Amino acid sequence: MSDGEDTMAGADGAVADDALLVLTAMLLTPARFPGVLGDDYVAACGALALEPYEEGYGLVLGQDSEGARWTVVVEDAAQVAVAIAAWDCGMEHDLSPDERSMVCALPGWPMDLAVSAPGVPEPHDPETDGEGPAPLTPPDAEAWGPAQRRLGADEIAAQWSVWREQLDDARFSRPGDGGEPENGAEGEPESDPSSSPRHPGVRRALSEATAYTKAPPLPGRIRSSYASADARTLRVDGPGWSMVARTDDIALFLLDEEPGTVIPVGRGTALPGLLTALDGLAAQPM
Repeated sequence: MSDGEDTMAGADGAVADDALLVLTAMLLTPARFPGVLGDDYVAACGALALEPYEEGYGLVLGQDSEGARWTVVVEDAAQVAVAIAAWDCGMEHDLSPDERSMVCALPGWPMDLAVSAPGVPEPHDPETDGEGPAPLTPPDAEAWGPAQRRLGADEIAAQWSVWREQLDDARFSRPGDGGEPENGAEGEPESDPSSSPRHPGVRRALSEATAYTKAPPLPGRIRSSYASADARTLRVDGPGWSMVARTDDIALFLLDEEPGTVIPVGRGTALPGLLTALDGLAAQPM
């Protein structure tokens, strides 16, 4: 998150001649994109009516001088990646992409932000007079579905240690169990026993994840990021399921059919090899 305000002119006239007060930015690449947008990179681009170019995009979220929310899409993903890296280290960084790199400006934000620009009205959707795309909106926090499931998995990946501390290995992991869960964790975050151990949905997800190693899926279905010198964090998605895992540890599953429930899978004998194989297929972030 930027500590200051950056300014950016509108793209394609969508923000008129007003400046954009930048609040944050995200990458939209095969290796890294907001999971809320889709199960894979192609679907995520489709949600924003973008072509799924291999080079990817940067998404810059901010407000105009009237407080309206805008998501500006830029072609210079590398510049956005540098800004994100600086902000993650607590450093100030001016994100001002060249206007020539701007693809479009979309009304709204695809997810909620906890901050707003100072000195302007509260965030709100811009007036579009019924023309152009409908404003982007975050998924309903009170509902449960694919978007909420993927958003939850992204949050677990970002806060792995917090979630992992809630789980006692002895409660769900059995030697040689092939990676099937003994109990689940429900809540935000809790580690209450699941009412459906050895969940068929998890078995289905494991089977589909294994199939990825034989027939690689669409770009972005498998994403890998740095966890430690010897381990990677994996984010894997499929129809109705999301997995978060560490290559040196366990896996956590979220299912469309189990609202708000996180089901852990012990390493057993099968999971380590599966995670290593999936990591080998994942695109590496810039």
